[in-house]
Amino acid sequence: MNYYSRVIEKEIERKLNASGAVLIKGPKSCGKTETAKQFAKSILLVDRDEQIPVIMQIDPKILLSGATPRLLDEWQEQPKLWNYVRHEVDDRKEKGQFVLTGSANPDENVKLHSGAGRFTVVEMQTMSWQEMGYSSGHGSIEQLLKGNTISFYNTELTLELIIERMIKGGWPALLNMSLEDAILLNRAYIDLLADIDMSRVSAVKRDPQKVRTLLRSIARNVATLVDNTTLEKDIKKVEDADLSRPTIIDYLDALSRLMIFEEQPAFNTHIRSANSLRKSAKRHFCDVSLAVAALKLNKEALMNDLKYCGFLFESLVYHDLKMYARANDAEISHYRDSTGLEIDAVVQQSGGAWAAFEVKLGIGMHDEAAKNLLKFNSVIDYTKISKPSSLNIITGTGMSYTRPDGINVISVASLGK
Repeated sequence: MNYYSRVIEKEIERKLNASGAVLIKGPKSCGKTETAKQFAKSILLVDRDEQIPVIMQIDPKILLSGATPRLLDEWQEQPKLWNYVRHEVDDRKEKGQFVLTGSANPDENVKLHSGAGRFTVVEMQTMSWQEMGYSSGHGSIEQLLKGNTISFYNTELTLELIIERMIKGGWPALLNMSLEDAILLNRAYIDLLADIDMSRVSAVKRDPQKVRTLLRSIARNVATLVDNTTLEKDIKKVEDADLSRPTIIDYLDALSRLMIFEEQPAFNTHIRSANSLRKSAKRHFCDVSLAVAALKLNKEALMNDLKYCGFLFESLVYHDLKMYARANDAEISHYRDSTGLEIDAVVQQSGGAWAAFEVKLGIGMHDEAAKNLLKFNSVIDYTKISKPSSLNIITGTGMSYTRPDGINVISVASLGK
């Protein structure tokens, strides 16, 4: 299988030069191992070698011997390795000794000492459109955070193509597969998640059918401000099933530990009006394709439900924006206040520069999006926060340009780091 360069490679390199060990974490099959191999001089496959449990009982330090950086793949299968790596980093007093990869965080009951000062962490996702070669990167987050406008750029992009790519997702192994095969494999991913991974993650038996029920509810409400009470009501109404709030909380926690489920926090800012800010997070899958797979949808079904496609598209853009934001030392959030004014994404650098984004699949919604952005711009208290570097609309059309009102329109096929 060909290796595709990943956005996080520079972050891995930078952190290997700064710390004794780097932890790369992300959902199963997102490409952690292959990316880590680009930096490793020796490899230990913790989940595959049957001798490892025996060696852990005899002398675990044997497992840490090898050319550095040494890759410990799926290290969480032997959680005690964490503390041995920590001590080894202390003893060696050198940078770039180990790379650890894992698709699940270890059980909370496992006693892990802080890796502060020894470990740095890199969060990995499935592939972005720029990484897969779907996007030119013409409309880069780096430039938008500097306040630069977008010169006209056009690329062929149809709604049908966008839907196909959302169905396949950003899984490296599926990049060159047919749509039909990708659908089968993504549904199998959901089945394995429900039948095996959810019970394996903390050795707690969880009902596969209830897991599937919750996954479908999350999928129906993807990219929305839905709390656990709403999920409970949705499951009772749509699924005709009963999933208690404690069970929902437990299952969501397990999904978070598997890095399948994540939350987009609210933008914490100052506004001039008496309106209050909403603090609820938006909810997403680690890859939009899992929402499609959980509901067992296909291209025809999505073509006939463009409203739902709009939510999926927003979740796709969140996924890519998050990746490009991190490449620019920035975080991503969303905004909503008590008047109902909502901005889909806010990207803010550690230094303070920030940009706001509305996400619209269709061109007919651009004026509405621009109106929201300008209203949002008018309510922020700029005596307490800097003005946004740019206001932007990310769209499913192929054209990127700057409108007369100064708002950038950026095709998802131009969005990049």
